[in-house]
Amino acid sequence: MGAVSSPVVAVVGPTAAGKSDLAVVLAQRLGETGRGGEIVNVDAYQVYRGMDVGTAKLPVDERGGVPHHLLDVLDVTEPATVAEFQTWARAAIDDIQGRGAVPVLVGGSALYVRAVVDAFEFPGTDPEVRARLEEELRTQGPEALHRRLAEVDPDAAQSILVSNGRRIVRALEVVEITGRPFAASLPAHTAFYDDVRMIGVDVPRDVLDDRITRRVDRMWEAGLVDEVRALVERGLAESRTASRALGYAQVLAFLDGTMSEDEARDATVRGTRKFARRQDSWFRKDPRIVWLPYDAEDLVERAVEVASAGRA
Repeated sequence: MGAVSSPVVAVVGPTAAGKSDLAVVLAQRLGETGRGGEIVNVDAYQVYRGMDVGTAKLPVDERGGVPHHLLDVLDVTEPATVAEFQTWARAAIDDIQGRGAVPVLVGGSALYVRAVVDAFEFPGTDPEVRARLEEELRTQGPEALHRRLAEVDPDAAQSILVSNGRRIVRALEVVEITGRPFAASLPAHTAFYDDVRMIGVDVPRDVLDDRITRRVDRMWEAGLVDEVRALVERGLAESRTASRALGYAQVLAFLDGTMSEDEARDATVRGTRKFARRQDSWFRKDPRIVWLPYDAEDLVERAVEVASAGRA
């Protein structure tokens, strides 16, 4: 178990729930107690430099003076595994706690959150199996491999986007070398840290669908297409990880002529709504999460209470 001097707080929930803004205010309020809060990003794509608009990365002037960790650490051509991210995030947590502050994790990927806060050891890899599956990904495409995954491990297939070839390959690899479902390699809800407090932002599905549509509209208005064009010059289209991000994959399809711009925008909305449902489903399985209504007048006060005392 990791020795701690302050709790590890996580703000989780689906895309467009308002996690980032809540985390900033929460970190500021924790500062009023004398310890101070610092944010650790646990979003798989906000680690990439230049992926700002499409990941809804908070601009510096909206971070409220709160230090943020694990933003803008990779070029879009660099792949990143969950195991690597675990190492980076835990190092950031150790650094924050070592200075007497409170780490506040923020992100929508249940896998990334749990890889950081839980006792999570990654299954091994088999180079021959991996190479064969990657060749099948190249020749058959992610859709065919996703269908295969759905047959052997429906739970894993439900949690992984059809476009995410790397995660599909990894799940199939784990199934093949362990003989067990990929989800069976995930840990029980056993914390790596002594004191973990998790806050979920609860948004009704119809409200969330509307928020996602408006967020995608704002991304287009804020220049997502131009952002992707600039990133193409830096190797986005050839990347194995960054190019799979929602919004970016669809704009790449528009730029290469396989979708119209309206089709790309609509596909981004549909894909993000499906992803949000998966996120919510995975987080709901974690009994440690204290769910708070997104529109509660006392949302911040209740979040501070959870972070400070572990109770709603």
